[in-house]
Amino acid sequence: MKFRPRRSALYIPGSNPRALEKARSLPADVLILDLEDSVAPEAKAEARANVLRAVAEAGFGPREVVVRVNGLDTAWGRHDVAAFAPTRADAILMPKVSSRADVLATRAALGSDSACAIWAMMETPAAMLAAADIAAARAEVPAFAVMVMGTNDLAKDTRARLLPGRAVFQSWLATCLIAARSTGLDILDGVFNDLDNDAGFEAECGQGSDMGFDGKTLVHPRQIAPCNRAFSPSPDELAWAARIADLFEQPEHQGLGVVRVDGRMVERLHSEMARRVLAVGRAGSAT
Repeated sequence: MKFRPRRSALYIPGSNPRALEKARSLPADVLILDLEDSVAPEAKAEARANVLRAVAEAGFGPREVVVRVNGLDTAWGRHDVAAFAPTRADAILMPKVSSRADVLATRAALGSDSACAIWAMMETPAAMLAAADIAAARAEVPAFAVMVMGTNDLAKDTRARLLPGRAVFQSWLATCLIAARSTGLDILDGVFNDLDNDAGFEAECGQGSDMGFDGKTLVHPRQIAPCNRAFSPSPDELAWAARIADLFEQPEHQGLGVVRVDGRMVERLHSEMARRVLAVGRAGSAT
């Protein structure tokens, strides 16, 4: 199974050349080089130049390099997209995607020759209402690959409090996750802001993993290691997956729909799930 891990996705301010350089050695699966929220208006042009230079110099190894551009409705957005469309960036992350039309507009702005994938920030009330329609844009835009939860902006726009356990946000997280899965998109959980609350961060990573998110967006390098652990299969999960991944390929089980293993009923869908668990484990150990 071809698989690219997206357990940890670290935001890197494009206005910080030292952080861009350091990112090349960090064990994150994804680096989101940011031109939007972390960059002041007067520093936008300089940040774009910094990130263009970093992408051109490459050296990021297996890490997926994603550029979060400014929105197309801003003074910088179309310049950002045009600048990165022909580069070796793996994807463009579009902020505040609120409709299917926003995905189509991003594809049009990139142009048909660009190899960049499209990622979409899900961070507005309108996006929560339109999540299924946004995900369905993948039928027209095969380059659409990932949704990213923007929980800070959701908190701002809804006035909901980001409290431990995120009870108020559960329905929005689940809505976007099920929309993403309906069209084969990956989806990343939002950030955790309290850098001094290690226990809270690990609990939220566990919550996101249990819900089915592929990974989590991060605001500091110290969050990478615990995030990678939370979104990686445990040794017991890997051992079980190894036992059942090819179960139905064995001669004695061909033609069967269900096999009993150690008192548990294993269906063909469990074998498919096991192969993905093994792929996650292999990909994660390579970073």
